[in-house]
Amino acid sequence: MAETPRDSARAPLAGVRVLDLTRLLPGPLATQHLADYGADVIKIEDTGAGDYARGMGAMGGDTSYFYQVVNRNKRSLRLDLKHPDGKAVFEKLVAGADILVEGFRPGVMDKLGIGYAALARINPRLVFCSISGYGQTGPYAQRAGHDINYIGYAGVLDQIGTAGGAPAISNLQLGDLLGGTMTALFGVLVALVDARASGKGRLVDVSMTDGVMAHAIFPLTEVLARGRVRPRGEDLLTGQVPCYGVYRTADGRYMAVGALEEKFWNMVCDTLARPDLKPFHLATGEPGEKGRAEVAAIFAARTQAEWVAVFDGVDCCVTPVLTLDESLENPQLKARGMVTEVGGVRQFGPPVRLSGMPVAEVRPAPVAAGADSDAVLAEAGLDVAEIARLRQAGVI
Repeated sequence: MAETPRDSARAPLAGVRVLDLTRLLPGPLATQHLADYGADVIKIEDTGAGDYARGMGAMGGDTSYFYQVVNRNKRSLRLDLKHPDGKAVFEKLVAGADILVEGFRPGVMDKLGIGYAALARINPRLVFCSISGYGQTGPYAQRAGHDINYIGYAGVLDQIGTAGGAPAISNLQLGDLLGGTMTALFGVLVALVDARASGKGRLVDVSMTDGVMAHAIFPLTEVLARGRVRPRGEDLLTGQVPCYGVYRTADGRYMAVGALEEKFWNMVCDTLARPDLKPFHLATGEPGEKGRAEVAAIFAARTQAEWVAVFDGVDCCVTPVLTLDESLENPQLKARGMVTEVGGVRQFGPPVRLSGMPVAEVRPAPVAAGADSDAVLAEAGLDVAEIARLRQAGVI
């Protein structure tokens, strides 16, 4: 039977319960995405420091902006998983959960007695996702690391930057976000679909290094074709050809030229009144350097705003390089709902538009750790007296 618009007007993950044991960035952002699409995400923090992100960076009231923009739409529970009563409470929550996401070093959950094997006996349908730097297996499994280390091992950091310069470090964390957040989302949703069909969950082992390496497509094609990657800054997309790159403007800003297709490059040259540059489209070596120098000189003659006025009406992939504060005011991004306000704080909106998705109240990140403890524990079957006892004992 065909689904009517009214029938489909529900959050797609409504009814999905997620236990979020993660901290900092990759895991919390992954579970926030799940929460944005309707999942009931319970953020579980220890009774000590909790999520370190609460106090990292600029503060927006009692918690940091960093914490606030990756933890909205979640409920909060403080729980001491090292205490026998805390473990017992956790197991009650697991019995009714669909997904668990954790980001501890491999083996920590097993040491606590709440690893995948133990929890699968309580809830065979559970999708148990472990996010770590190098995965649950292999010689590096127990090593510490951060984004810069993961993309370094994956062969990605080597490719970022200009010719002759050192590798460039981006504050868009490719390892954490592509390798961690997005790969974890992909993994848990695949496993959830299977669990709904088979009644059996899975362990989802996410290595941030694996996740980012799996997307290094262009460097891989160079290795396959030539036996090695091209030097940094000399690849098709990193400065080798005139038709694709960034060019400095008279006011020290930049324009992004992405005219890879010949038709677009020809339009660029015509707009610049330089049809003589058309043969330099995909030129490499000395001709490529000459073409890039010519284009650079042209763009250096006017300000970014002047070039925007020239190219805004020309469909040839030439656009300004914006700062993020400018992006937040960009009419296209605002029209798409990518700029929203939650609890008085501007944030990014959910990046995927779904038909029939209802407009729902967006809740700010829980300010106090454990703010929803009573409600969450009552739903798990604990009465008022038991909750009071656990609080008195410091378990919650």
